[in-house]
Amino acid sequence: MSSAILATKLFLPPPRPKAVLRLRLTERLSHGLAAHCRLTLISAPAGFGKTTLVGEWAAGLGRPTAWLSLDEGDNDPFRFLTYVVAALRTVAAGLGRAELAVLQSPQPAPVETHPHGAAQPAGRCPSR
Repeated sequence: MSSAILATKLFLPPPRPKAVLRLRLTERLSHGLAAHCRLTLISAPAGFGKTTLVGEWAAGLGRPTAWLSLDEGDNDPFRFLTYVVAALRTVAAGLGRAELAVLQSPQPAPVETHPHGAAQPAGRCPSR
């Protein structure tokens, strides 16, 4: 399975002029990063500023950040994982080489049988 990657989905959005700073939320994101949380889920209806919040926070980190903008078409597991690997490769070029080869093979193995166990539980992060 081979599909073209839209590079624009991998770009951190530029800071918005006159954006409202949401210090409490950016502090929570920074706390999760400091606590070594593997995943932070941000959920809110469209137009509530999720992209702006995370984009501004990531731009201020001063460290490499992988970014992936998703849409309805990315609901296919293989397409989604291909984009995740592509996003991660923007900060570490060799990362996901084996996974990408599996995803691009003529008949990829089911996601559940991947040898590296990509879907392992991440554990629990302390809440604040």
